Amino acid sequence: MTVSLSDGHVLTAVTPPPGTEPVRVLGTPLADEVSSDTAHALYRQMVLARRFNEQATTLTRQGRLAVYPSSTGQEACQVAATAALAPADWLFPTYRDAAAVVSRGVDPVEVLALFRGDWHHGFDSRRHRVAPLCTPLATHCPHAVGLAHAATLAGDDTAALVLLGDGGTSEGDFHEAVNFAAVLRAPVVFLIQNNGYAISVPLHKQCVAPSLAAKGIGYGVPGVQVDGNDAPAVYQEVGSALDRARAGDGPTVIEALTYRLDPHTNADDDGRYRSREEVAHWRQRDPLLLMERHLTESGLMRPADRQAASAVAERMADRLREASAQDPDIDPLELFTHVYARPTPQLAEQRVLLGDELTSAARTGGEL
Repeated sequence: MTVSLSDGHVLTAVTPPPGTEPVRVLGTPLADEVSSDTAHALYRQMVLARRFNEQATTLTRQGRLAVYPSSTGQEACQVAATAALAPADWLFPTYRDAAAVVSRGVDPVEVLALFRGDWHHGFDSRRHRVAPLCTPLATHCPHAVGLAHAATLAGDDTAALVLLGDGGTSEGDFHEAVNFAAVLRAPVVFLIQNNGYAISVPLHKQCVAPSLAAKGIGYGVPGVQVDGNDAPAVYQEVGSALDRARAGDGPTVIEALTYRLDPHTNADDDGRYRSREEVAHWRQRDPLLLMERHLTESGLMRPADRQAASAVAERMADRLREASAQDPDIDPLELFTHVYARPTPQLAEQRVLLGDELTSAARTGGEL
């Protein structure tokens, strides 16, 4: 559907009606058009993301992390979407998108700092152009719109990719962000990873819209639904939406249909709200297995390729284990770092007070 506005703008909305199949590449003639380099790059990053999820989950069970929300089963969304970003683009992740942040090039050890309870969020956001992992649902959506609009005002060729779950689309922040992005024609792509549950609440108890992509239509924003376990399809649709955003054509809402194979977090008993049969069904649609099958059936996968990807992932897991076994070197005065660009007089006074107390405790051998 195309709508012409009085100011000359044209809005094009594409939302699948009920019963329409989402965009797919794997298993279709389009799969032959995926380059070998792209397919292998996506596969290697998905192997790394899966191993990252497994190792982080194990560390949590061992008490080395306070909590970890696994994205096992959603790696195609995280890896493929991040792969579509340009170096100047920004990523706005949620707490479940640690694997996406790793795919963006952030040190995996630094990514897990948040889940260890270390200072701030563990990595340099400006350097990596990755916002902090956001735990409050959808509050990062307006932040992404603000950054993207500021980039437009500055004349920068920058787009923002927002990752969120189906539960986040029930929050007011999401709707406000999509509305403002549409009005401002901000270069933002909202990627909804619809894994079927907002913790334990199934989608049908949150929303009865024909698709979550349809939520963008009410704000004049194109909506696209894609198979979230099909890495090339996610890469294609997110890449197209980012190109559209950078060209000045405004935001896009993409709904990626996927599934969280692990519990919500290590504290969750998912057996209370979903059946083992349901999980087993989705394991047959494991995005990593689908990608590996494509490479194998296309004659692009050699045993050495599989072994090399696995070896890189194991080295990363070794680093995570070694780092988690070491107590962090904590400087209490870092509490006051990066709070304000210019510390307030009160904050400066508190820093001096704490510094004096630390010096006194060190001199006497006591504790604070």
